[in-house]
Amino acid sequence: MHPARSFRLIAPSGYCHNQDAARRGIERLQHAGHRVENGAVVARRFQRFAGTDAERLADINALAASDPLPDIILAVRGGYGATRLLDKLDYRSIAQRLSSEPVALCGHSDFTAIQLALLAQTGLISFSGPMLAGNFGADPVSAFTEHHFWQAISSPELRVNWQSESPDCGSWQGRLWGGNLAMICALIGTPWLPQIEGGILVIEDVNEHPFRIERMLLQLQQCGILARQQAIITGSFTSTSLSAYDNGFGFDTVWQRLRDEYQLPVISDLAFGHAPDTVTLPLGAHATLDMSAGNARLSITGHPVLR
Repeated sequence: MHPARSFRLIAPSGYCHNQDAARRGIERLQHAGHRVENGAVVARRFQRFAGTDAERLADINALAASDPLPDIILAVRGGYGATRLLDKLDYRSIAQRLSSEPVALCGHSDFTAIQLALLAQTGLISFSGPMLAGNFGADPVSAFTEHHFWQAISSPELRVNWQSESPDCGSWQGRLWGGNLAMICALIGTPWLPQIEGGILVIEDVNEHPFRIERMLLQLQQCGILARQQAIITGSFTSTSLSAYDNGFGFDTVWQRLRDEYQLPVISDLAFGHAPDTVTLPLGAHATLDMSAGNARLSITGHPVLR
C-alpha cells in the first residue's frame, strides 16, 4: 500500500476520446485512498483538443497559484496540443511554486513538450511516466507500471534494472533527459529544447516506422545534439510493422548505425514509453548508466521525492 496522495489532473493536449478509461483511472485512484482534483478536464472538448488553448493553458499556469499544492500533477492523455501553449506558459512562476516543495509532475507522449520546455527554461525536473487514461485507466492496469511509478516518486536514489541486447559495455554519467522522440525533434531550433551537455538521452515513440525514427535521429545528429550526449537509451517503439520492402531494415539496424557512425553507446530494451509496461524516469535528474554482460542499470538522484 502507498500513502494517500492528492492528484491534480491537467489536460494540455488532445481530447480524451476514451472516457471510460479515464473514469476507470479516477475510480481506481480514489478506491486506493487518493484524492483526485480537477476531474472536469476529462470531458472538456474543443475540436480535437481537451478544451480551447486558453483553457488548457490555464490548467498549467494555474499551478503557479495552487495552494495547497497537490502531491502529483497528472496529465490525462497525450495526442497533440501542448506545443500550441509553449510561448504563453508562465515558466518562472510555475517553477518557483513547484520547487517550493516536492511535487511529481507526470506524463509522457505530447506532454514531453511541456516537460522539456520547463527543463530548458527553469531547470524544473518532472517525471516521464504514466498518464490517467492510458495507464491508470488501462484494462487491465499494469502492476509493473504502477510499481515503477510509486518507486520513482518516493526513492531519493532511484534504481532501474533491465536486460538489454546492446553490445555496448561501460559506465556513463550525465543528466537524464528526453522522452518522446517526435516531440524532441519538434522543439529543435526553439527556446523550449534543453541544451544538455554530456547527457544521457532516453527516447521512445509510437506509430513510427524505423526509417522515420532514423530520420529523426539524423536530425538530432546533424544539428549537433547527439555529439553532446554520453549515451542513448532506447525505450519502446510500438504499433509499427515491417514489410518485405524493408528487407531487414529494422530498429536494430537504426541503433547499430548510431554506434558505427557516431560512436555512441545505445542501450536498448528499456520498458519505457507507450507500451503497457513502462518505468517512470525523472527528466533532468543526474544519472549513472552501467552496462555489462546484458545487464543495464540506471541510478538516478536529484529529483523531487514525495515525503
